[in-house]
Amino acid sequence: MGGLPVLKFDPLNIQKFSDEALKVIEFITNYYKNVQKYPVRSQVEPGFLQNVYPKTAPLQPTSLETILQEIQNDIIPGITHWQSPNFFAFFPATISNAAFHGEMLCTALNVVGFNWICSPAATELEMIVMDWLAKLFNLPQSFLFAGEGGGVIQGSTSEGLICVLSAARDKALKQFGEDAITKLVVYASDQTHFVVQKAAKLVGIPSKNFRVIPTSLSNQFAVTPKAVEVAVERDVESGLMPFFLCATVGATPSGSTDPIEGLGLLAQKYGLWFHIDAAYAGSALICPELRHYLIGTEHANSISMNLHKWFLTNLDCSGLWVKNRSDLLDTLSMTAEVMRNDASESKNVVDFMDWQIASGRRFRALKLWLVLRRYGVQNLMIHIRSDIELAKHLEALVKSDQRFEVVVPVKFSLVCFRLKPEKQQGEESLKELNWKLMEAVNSSGRAYMTHAVLGDIFVIRCAIGTSLTEEKHVNGLWELIQEKTQLVLKERLVMGN
Repeated sequence: MGGLPVLKFDPLNIQKFSDEALKVIEFITNYYKNVQKYPVRSQVEPGFLQNVYPKTAPLQPTSLETILQEIQNDIIPGITHWQSPNFFAFFPATISNAAFHGEMLCTALNVVGFNWICSPAATELEMIVMDWLAKLFNLPQSFLFAGEGGGVIQGSTSEGLICVLSAARDKALKQFGEDAITKLVVYASDQTHFVVQKAAKLVGIPSKNFRVIPTSLSNQFAVTPKAVEVAVERDVESGLMPFFLCATVGATPSGSTDPIEGLGLLAQKYGLWFHIDAAYAGSALICPELRHYLIGTEHANSISMNLHKWFLTNLDCSGLWVKNRSDLLDTLSMTAEVMRNDASESKNVVDFMDWQIASGRRFRALKLWLVLRRYGVQNLMIHIRSDIELAKHLEALVKSDQRFEVVVPVKFSLVCFRLKPEKQQGEESLKELNWKLMEAVNSSGRAYMTHAVLGDIFVIRCAIGTSLTEEKHVNGLWELIQEKTQLVLKERLVMGN
């Protein structure tokens, strides 16, 4: 009797799995051993990969050995090496053995934990580690699951901001009416990350209703409650409806920290949702000597921080805590018949799909749990403190050269400085000079830094904190800066003549 031909394909071949995985691990190990040899910022030109590979996907399989060789030959040159000890750009994206192991286990289990019943351990472990962290950061009891709040792991701060802005918007519309959305106003400083403005736009707040409050060098680029209150009062008098205020702890351009207590009291006075964005510096607040930056958090409705930046937990792992979880549920909770189950309907469990944008979610708590368990709080504090000491070391080196100045005192592990060889020199001229210096460093391939403009001051940003960075790398960076300074000043002198 005839029948269909037997088709066989074994994508999860357990017999081959271990041998192939070991080859990948060996490749990764060699990458980390050699990462310092590669140009930190990729030196390729746009389109470099387009002519390497065919325009259509392969019909037949390719061996793992060939693929790994292609990654080495074709892909690695196009990588900017965030894990290089000489990566000082943006903010760090740390990694660790424990996080690797957690990610491997997360990938292997491949849990899709949108609600409790899908994998109870995935939900409950996340609740445990988010409460652990809340206590480490000294957050008020109200942000714990034992209170009315709780924490959730998001993919990014951007996603968390969309969630809390949506919740704040809906609360405001219940108060003022659905038609009020064109009158709702958001407040943030000029140091606040642009993702706040992007999130506000995505939840329907008109761009003209986003207030960027200026900061100044005199306040180390922290926003003042008075400046915010002036803007709020102006909007109220104009018939607008202030509803959301974002404060920053460790701003991206400058590392500045806003006065949480004063802004929180202001938010209470005017009935604003008060959010604290601690994306970069939040991880450092496990250290008791730094927790004063969060004094006043009891006035906040929500707080977020990127644990994948400085907490030895690889991307993606962003923490969001809310004081009242019902605010999120009222806005984000939706379901379908296929997802109904007794546990969810009992209201005795947490379904994290109601705390985020997407329904599907990975078992990210596993890698965070491994990091906390494998290293313990003591070693995590050593990690943070050593990076801060390296930043202060670089700050001292900059101050030791009269041609340079530190523009903002170091609070965490970000050093903002510039070359200023002459006292009387216009900002535009200094911008051009420092841009050339930064590009000379970056194009060398030996290090990578980025820049910011603070007010009208162009600064070079050096963010210290990759997992492999040591004092010798910071010293090497300073030697490179000195070397390139000599060249750009010489070139400037020649052009001036």
